[in-house]
Amino acid sequence: MKIVNRRKMNDEGSHNIWRSYSDMMSGLLLLFVLIMAVCLMQAQKNYNDRLAEQASRIQTQDELDRTQEELLQRESEVEAQSLTLSDLQTALENQAAALSTKESELDTAQATLSESQRTLLDAQKKLEEQQTLVTDQQALLTQQESELELRDAALISSQQKLDEQTQLMSEQQQKIDQIIGVKAELIEALNREFSDNQINVNIDSQTGAIVLDSSVLFAFRESELTEEGARILTQILPVYCEVLLSRDFADYVAEIIIDGYTDSQGDYLSNLELSQNRAFAVASYLHMISGTFLDETSQQSLQEKLTANGRSESNLILDENGVEDRDASRRVEVKFRLKDDEMIQELSDILASAGAGETQP
Repeated sequence: MKIVNRRKMNDEGSHNIWRSYSDMMSGLLLLFVLIMAVCLMQAQKNYNDRLAEQASRIQTQDELDRTQEELLQRESEVEAQSLTLSDLQTALENQAAALSTKESELDTAQATLSESQRTLLDAQKKLEEQQTLVTDQQALLTQQESELELRDAALISSQQKLDEQTQLMSEQQQKIDQIIGVKAELIEALNREFSDNQINVNIDSQTGAIVLDSSVLFAFRESELTEEGARILTQILPVYCEVLLSRDFADYVAEIIIDGYTDSQGDYLSNLELSQNRAFAVASYLHMISGTFLDETSQQSLQEKLTANGRSESNLILDENGVEDRDASRRVEVKFRLKDDEMIQELSDILASAGAGETQP
């Protein structure tokens, strides 16, 4: 019964092992009971036979001794099997403990696996988000590449236009250089001609204009030439006009201009009238004497190109202190305009604008 109770205590740990163990013990017990029953029956028989058959006791006693020896041997075997069974039970308990440890480890591994699965799911979700982001970025990159191709095409078109404009500006620059060269040559020729005639005249190196003092040409607030003024004009104007209307420069000169200026004294309209009359007086005198130094063709050209303008008190001359110099402001300027002066100015503005655009980053 002790063995059965112990089997019941360990039945929850290993049902199959204990079932086998129980069957074995039951067989041994049954065998033991049978042996005991046989022994008892034999002893009873021997006892009865002892009374009946005293002569066969010795033989029976020998058989009994052999049987007892066998029984002892079997008991020894049962004890050995009991020890073996105890060892097996201990081993089973150890295996049960190890199984429990394995189960704990399995639970831990299962928890770790669950955490890893959650981490994997999070990683997959992030990967999907990144893939979506990559797809969006690829679409954006494709769009940007398309825009870049359009910009490249526009840039190539702009470059072609720029090359054409550069070529055009280069050609125009050559024309400007040629015209500027003509103007410089004309001014140089004027200076040389006045120098050869030993006439002391200040010619503006940029415009080629000659400034005549009104106080020498006219009396104060008057517009009629004085004798001294006529004499000066007779010296200066023929030389000036002969150079302008010469074969070398006549085709380039668009206009011969005589501008009259006054100081700021008086009102604007009266000064305008005075400046206009003085410019007209000089132009009239030039026209009157033109036959003495020009042929008919040059006289006709002079009539076509000669203009007289009154500038009133505009463009006053100031001294170094910024104060009006009235004597210098009262003047008559004789100058010229080349046919392409406006074009030169326009092209200069275009070149300046283009140059400014090229320097921008």
